[in-house]
Amino acid sequence: MRDPFPIQPIPALTKAIEPLAERLSFPTLPLHVHEVVGAAALYTVIHTVVSPLLSNLFFSKHYPKHNRAKKANWDAHVVSLAQSLLINGLALWAMFVDEERKNMDFEQRIWGYTGLSGMIQALACGYFVWDLGITLLNLDIFGLGLLAHAVSALTVYSFGFRPFLNYYSPVFILYELSTPFLNIHWFCDKLNMTGGKVQLYNGIALLTTFFGCRLVWGTYQSYVVYKDMWRAVHEGPSASYISAAFKDTTQGIDENLMHFAKDAGPVPVWLAGTYVLSNVTLNTLNWYWFVKMITAVKKRFEPVTEKKDKVSVPAAAPLGSATGTEKVGGATRRRQPSIVDVVPDSEELRKGTIQ
Repeated sequence: MRDPFPIQPIPALTKAIEPLAERLSFPTLPLHVHEVVGAAALYTVIHTVVSPLLSNLFFSKHYPKHNRAKKANWDAHVVSLAQSLLINGLALWAMFVDEERKNMDFEQRIWGYTGLSGMIQALACGYFVWDLGITLLNLDIFGLGLLAHAVSALTVYSFGFRPFLNYYSPVFILYELSTPFLNIHWFCDKLNMTGGKVQLYNGIALLTTFFGCRLVWGTYQSYVVYKDMWRAVHEGPSASYISAAFKDTTQGIDENLMHFAKDAGPVPVWLAGTYVLSNVTLNTLNWYWFVKMITAVKKRFEPVTEKKDKVSVPAAAPLGSATGTEKVGGATRRRQPSIVDVVPDSEELRKGTIQ
């Protein structure tokens, strides 16, 4: 399917990026650089203009106006929420409407290209350009850990411009289906809604999407892409595909899915290894985080400890906090952590995909 982005490539920008694209062996970058720049610009506007404006308008009592670190974190969560909603919707739409993508075989899944998949990969890459920029500008707030994450994520996403694994770009973006609920959980805490019904229902949705998308869907699709990459490391595109790519002089790029495969050979081991290592790390963290959530659920069923004698006790912790005490009738009992107490911070989860 052709690239449906409403703005056409900007000739000056395309020409300016061509030398770098040739040096990096990213032939599809000139076709999508305007989308990368557009996405980065959109998220910058949301972070610096939209979030402060709307947050001051609707949440003036909670928006941290005078604390730079808290304000930067709040605005980053607004961007994360907006980005996850946008990219999830586009990924699902692409998987349903792109008939060329649906019919791709092994070689096309590795080396193939459609404008729609390329657009989604470019928009995701634009998010990481914004993420890298905002992290560098606020390094004292976000730290070296998030800087390393931003650099590595942008690097991995950029390999899609070879093109490489464009078929899987919508697939692994669906990891982000749990991210909107994660951000809502974070905002519930900041809006003094911890432990309320909204956070409870949102927590159920978070656990459901986390398990379904990151563990079930993500683990299965990781197995599928590993098989494809293992084969691609040992063999390149077939001669018929390469011949067709060279003969294609009348059709547009989107009509010839293997247009960019004419110079392709077997996938380099270092490239496949980079993707596998990134994906294994993410999947391991996902399983670890989910086990922590299940542990918290079990603790909810532990017997309560009551104190009948009249003694001074610490003040009760806010509902939803991981530790502390709370009064029940005339007795005081130790609180057990809830599900949402062990949900990883969205800084850890909001950026994790393979492609």
